[in-house]
Amino acid sequence: MAKYREEFKLKIVMEYSGGKLGYYLLAQKYGIPAESQVRRWVRAYKEFGEDGLRRKHSKQVYSVKFKLDV
Repeated sequence: MAKYREEFKLKIVMEYSGGKLGYYLLAQKYGIPAESQVRRWVRAYKEFGEDGLRRKHSKQVYSVKFKLDV
């Protein structure tokens, strides 16, 4: 299970985009241990939109043959 929900991440990204608070102050306000996490969310949102904040649910599975060939 993810530590932070997509809605929470989006809320923080939108608040950052509003321009009132920076990474550090947002992290403090919402109890996020590191400002770098907020920075990552903002960067992912700018690059991929809301999809950048979603958690990936599938793992890549490789066949035995592919693994041996590699």
